Amino acid sequence: MKHCRRFPGFIQFRQDGPGILIDVILDRHNRLNTADLNARLKMLDLPEGRFSADEITEFIDQMQVYEGAMYEISTKLEILDDEFQVRFSHDPIHHMERRLKSVNSIIGKLERKGLPISVNSIKDNLFDVAGIRVICNYRDDVYSVSNYLSSQSDIQVLRVKDYIKNPKQNGYRSLHVIYAVPVFLSSGAHYTPVEVQFRTIAMDYWASLEHALRYKTDLPDAKLNEHSQTLLDCSRSLQNIEVQMQNIHRDINGAPQVGEAPKTTD
Repeated sequence: MKHCRRFPGFIQFRQDGPGILIDVILDRHNRLNTADLNARLKMLDLPEGRFSADEITEFIDQMQVYEGAMYEISTKLEILDDEFQVRFSHDPIHHMERRLKSVNSIIGKLERKGLPISVNSIKDNLFDVAGIRVICNYRDDVYSVSNYLSSQSDIQVLRVKDYIKNPKQNGYRSLHVIYAVPVFLSSGAHYTPVEVQFRTIAMDYWASLEHALRYKTDLPDAKLNEHSQTLLDCSRSLQNIEVQMQNIHRDINGAPQVGEAPKTTD
């Protein structure tokens, strides 16, 4: 996932009389690489054959929509973080990461689900093609930011999974929310899903190590099980530490206290 920076190098400030002008240079070099995507699609060896030229164009167009939705959500989150700083002198978001699923990951997920490999199948069945990970400072921040984002009038909340209040069996904790946000193109508005994972710094620290243990090692089963149990114990300890630090933060900071996950849109 790409880290989002508040004032990246492509923003320039200059004085102009009584005001400040901001030149924003389009960040094209970090956006979707259509040439590379085209090449990867042509190289795919699919059971029913290769994508046609029209299918490749449709796939690339849809990926552009997913990317647009991802940037729409991340911009909204940056604005919310700015508002918290102005109102409460507190930045709830430590940093954010964005990612689009790779071609191979998308195709692989469709195959595992036994679904047709087509753009319509992607749109109808996959809701995590575009993803943002929002790393917050405290658990209150996780619920505050997610709820404020969910209450915006142009956003729909499609699905909520609260693994903070109900951790996974292995100790994983995070708040997963799938939003639908409109992406406005020349053809009109396209409501597009984006999966947003909200978690604290401690939750992210733990999840990164657990992921490395699970997917990036070839440890013997006995050692893997030993480390997995240790990580489960660490998850419980971190949860207790976070509660204590959250209580201290509440006493010295006036930011909102929210303890509930967003509700899905009716």
